[in-house]
Amino acid sequence: MIEVHHVTKYYGQVRALHDVSFAVKKGEIVGLLGPNGSGKTTLMRILTGYFPPTEGKVLVAGLDVETSSLEVRRRLGYLPENVVLYPDMTVQAFLWFCVRVKAHSSAERQQQVERVLHECAITHMAHRLIGTLSKGYRQRVGLAQALLCNPEILILDEPTIGLDPHQVIEMRELIKGLGGKTTVLLSSHILHEVGLTCHRVVIIDKGKILAEDTAEGLSARLQGATQTFVRATGPRQELLGAFRALTGVREVMAYEGNDGQQLGHSFVVTSPDQTIAREIAQIVVHHGWELHELRPITLGLEELFVRLTAEEPKAAA
Repeated sequence: MIEVHHVTKYYGQVRALHDVSFAVKKGEIVGLLGPNGSGKTTLMRILTGYFPPTEGKVLVAGLDVETSSLEVRRRLGYLPENVVLYPDMTVQAFLWFCVRVKAHSSAERQQQVERVLHECAITHMAHRLIGTLSKGYRQRVGLAQALLCNPEILILDEPTIGLDPHQVIEMRELIKGLGGKTTVLLSSHILHEVGLTCHRVVIIDKGKILAEDTAEGLSARLQGATQTFVRATGPRQELLGAFRALTGVREVMAYEGNDGQQLGHSFVVTSPDQTIAREIAQIVVHHGWELHELRPITLGLEELFVRLTAEEPKAAA
């Protein structure tokens, strides 16, 4: 649904984006993750037709953003980082103003406004002047206008900025609920939020894409191998020997004890083979042992981000 091909953007002599390429599939929720000033907002503005790239091409729903700008905007919902609202309008009047651009019939407009007021939990604020709202509620109004008429693609620039913890949770659940129905690209510098909300992560820094994968995939790439946690009941030494005998296993670390609340013995199996979990399960079942837990161990997004964005050490003089 979103295709970015070798996009570069200059502001005068300053290069904000350099040869950026990635894609977002239909129904995916993808996080564009990077520090402030990394180029996230510039990329969002190009995707929404706010301004063109200096070089490269962007396709949204198969349409070129430069040559089919109006048609692209009909298919998009956009929440910018700094939401532009009219302080002297009520929430409801503002949403009616926005929906007239997209919906044709009065009945459809009414239904759409009522729907987004409900989904964004601002029905009780419908008749309040926008200028009297808190920053969190203004952010919700901005999201409501982006959701009008069920856009195929939703572009969200820092959607949780200014929200309190309860509102962040509500926003997160709302965005996650759109997955599969709406294609969502959201930018954020908050790693925890991206990890909880998105199917896949695109990491950008200094205008360049550094990595693109699931959090688990990025972790495996940076570690150079897959680490799998396994907890099973059986003779400890036999379990250890069976795991070490699996093809391609580099290392098996055993935990010396449990906390008394869990059954079995715990191990961490390191292997470059992405399917090692299946082989572990098969070997446990084959021996008639009990498998209690089997899961990948990944680096946290924070550690991934630090490793990917760390500057190369300067060469010794």
